[in-house]
Amino acid sequence: MKLLIADDEVQIRKGLRMKVKWEKEGFDRIEEASNGREALDVLSKMDIDIVITDIKMPIVDGIEFSRICHREHLNVKILALSGYSDYEYLRSAMKEGVKDYLLKPVAPDELVAAVRKLREEVTKEKRKQRAANQLQETQEQYLLHLIKEEWSEIHMEHKKLRQLQLDGLTVEGAKVQFITVEMRNSKENPEVLRELWLPFQMLCREIAQEQKRTYCIYDPSYANMLHFIHRLDVEQLICSKSLAKKVQRYAKDYLKLETAIGIGTVVSGLTEFKNGYISSLLSWSQSLLGSHSQVIDGVVAKGVFDLSNDFERKVINAIENINREAFTSNISSLLGENCNHSIQSFSYVANRLLLLLGSAARKYEIDTMDMQRQMWMCQLRIWELNSQMKVLNHLVQIAQSIMDEIQKTRYSKGKITIESIRQYIDQHYSDEITLTSLSEKFFINSAYLSELFKNHIGQTFSDYLIKLRINKAMLFLKDEQLKIIDVANLVGFSNSGYFSTVFKKYVGQTPVEYRRSIQLSD
Repeated sequence: MKLLIADDEVQIRKGLRMKVKWEKEGFDRIEEASNGREALDVLSKMDIDIVITDIKMPIVDGIEFSRICHREHLNVKILALSGYSDYEYLRSAMKEGVKDYLLKPVAPDELVAAVRKLREEVTKEKRKQRAANQLQETQEQYLLHLIKEEWSEIHMEHKKLRQLQLDGLTVEGAKVQFITVEMRNSKENPEVLRELWLPFQMLCREIAQEQKRTYCIYDPSYANMLHFIHRLDVEQLICSKSLAKKVQRYAKDYLKLETAIGIGTVVSGLTEFKNGYISSLLSWSQSLLGSHSQVIDGVVAKGVFDLSNDFERKVINAIENINREAFTSNISSLLGENCNHSIQSFSYVANRLLLLLGSAARKYEIDTMDMQRQMWMCQLRIWELNSQMKVLNHLVQIAQSIMDEIQKTRYSKGKITIESIRQYIDQHYSDEITLTSLSEKFFINSAYLSELFKNHIGQTFSDYLIKLRINKAMLFLKDEQLKIIDVANLVGFSNSGYFSTVFKKYVGQTPVEYRRSIQLSD
């Protein structure tokens, strides 16, 4: 942890340093400031956990410092120091975010006790934040799965969404709009964008959290971009265009960034998520080059595009059966010169196919730099749209690369296949995964799969899955807002009693006992 001592008298700052063995109390860095302005400068450059500040200081006093700190650095805990004659000042400070106070002269044992109390608060809040971040990360990964990967049983997706506390997306007929936001800067300096990427993510996620049923996700396929999923059929604070304008305004005011934003068409239900996502990308692709901010509210004609589940299955089967002719025939029937597409509908369907190929590449761990380059080149051809055949050829080339890798995998004595299966389990551990379902998904006999898994991983499939779920549960149990049944559901157990039994077998404590032990250790 990091501590800041703010006092205008050097001797008092030195005295506070010497009164406590700070390293023993868990502080690895102690900073100093001679007034509130210097203290705020330190906070802007460093993650400080606790500030010990005098009330009376020149330039910016302790009260004004506390007021600004409480507004701009919510997680910082403030311990105020005051003389007996400054009690009225102290009362004002307590209203401005000061957590505790001590009267001068400060006794070492009182200082240690006060700091330990604040340190415990910081530790608990950090633990809760880590747990909340874990849940948020899991939510975002699953939302990205919904818009980019294969899935067929919608009731299972609804179940998983409820487990992840995303119930708002399980409502039948729920209408959503996707909003794609790209950050740009006026100097076209990539280094500036890299430095501001994390603050930009934090800003967008905070805006999403302020709204009802609005979610923010990141797709690694698109650099410098975030995507919003915005529910429309509930009482909203703002509409999609207003939300886009708010993101744009905040990015410019707080981060000095320009943004190019594409608003997709309105879609209804999970089955149309892929359509909604691509429509926002198509809107964004109409943005003008350059660094000026812009919002494109694209309208995609309804009914001119769609890929049925059956068609998607045919395309995937052609790839997995190493059948280039069948793949080419299928996509030609959808994108060939005789299909009478508009520019908009052709772009849309081509993007859907590209999304499908990306899913297949990730499934077989072929998401390499070369594969990403091929997909990006294909994406450029789709946006340029100066030749249907160029787009078709690019799609076929990508499919051929995937088929070549699948063929290599099948001749590698199962090692690569098992690693692909393990990665799939790591991502979908909370689903109802069985050897049978895996064998069907990866086209391998279940008995042979069981044998291969144990030989390559060193433990049985069931042991691996259970240990993975228990390890994930230990992370979720750190979030005190999650009930035991919530944690059980999040890691794939439908029955909390069975979850507790299995958890105790592997950890030596019940989930309740484990959570209590964490609290005591903190």
